[in-house]
Amino acid sequence: MDPVDALRRIAFLLERDQAATYRVQAFRKAAATVGAMTGHDIAERVASGSLESVRGIGPKTAQVVREALAGEVPGYLQRLEAAAADPLMEGGETLLALLRGDCHLHSDWSDGGSPIEEMGRTAIELGHEWAALTDHSPRLTVANGLSPERLRRQLEVVAALNEQWAPFRLLTGIECDILSDGSLDQEDRLLEQLDVVVVSVHSKLRMDARAMTRRLVAAVRHPQANVLGHCTGRLITGQGRPESEFDADEVFAACAEAGTAVEINSRPERLDPPRRLLRRAVDAGVLFAIDTDAHAPGQLDWQIFGCARAEECGVPAERVITSWPVEELLAWS
Repeated sequence: MDPVDALRRIAFLLERDQAATYRVQAFRKAAATVGAMTGHDIAERVASGSLESVRGIGPKTAQVVREALAGEVPGYLQRLEAAAADPLMEGGETLLALLRGDCHLHSDWSDGGSPIEEMGRTAIELGHEWAALTDHSPRLTVANGLSPERLRRQLEVVAALNEQWAPFRLLTGIECDILSDGSLDQEDRLLEQLDVVVVSVHSKLRMDARAMTRRLVAAVRHPQANVLGHCTGRLITGQGRPESEFDADEVFAACAEAGTAVEINSRPERLDPPRRLLRRAVDAGVLFAIDTDAHAPGQLDWQIFGCARAEECGVPAERVITSWPVEELLAWS
């Protein structure tokens, strides 16, 4: 098999299983290095036993290259594929089969770990019909948020990629910070140009419940807001982080009235909203977006976590916007 494909697939499977970042990056770096070499150079290095001397290639990645060039499926890849045959979790398969896209993913233009091209290519390989690129907005400097100028440049990059990738469609978008007064962290004229706008709180997560309610209600009522991202801001792994406090019934009623979808965030450390709030959102009649919030290609396969919770909490499939064809989604957004 192609050694670059083998290295990329290994990196994907490691990310999917939440392996340590340094392990994933070793294979992604090797894939980039091998991809930049000619077939003649690679063959010569293999024949002379000097592949490991190339910067970016170590003993494990060199072994993958050697086995792939010998016409074998690399042993390391075989072991990972065997483990991947088991589902990430039980439940959610019926809803997962209906999904066509993902409204929330990041690239290395903000705090993601891979280029736009790698994220889009992986979405295509997973069978997505569309995906929305939603890098962070400017005030989230810790995540290298996009200034208006950088976002405009990104729109040009996405347009060029879509010419190559049709019929797959990479949608333009942003994960826009909800500021403390409920306003959005990007120019309104620029937001109007985007296909998908996810609005999320990333600061002052412990503010007073009444103030947080006003903040969220104002944001979801913004004319350009499409999806309310990870609404409680909680983290449930490691040291964790408690939920933001707000009147969920008032916020979900505002979402239903404004037509803003509530995100079911599939990241294992988030799984946001919690089940009790997800059931209340169902009762409120809101739309939902089952998203990965992926920051790396392998994480694009995490939608099963959100689907399982959605099925458990009675989310109607017809109210899940990530199951819609791209034409329907764009007409709605």
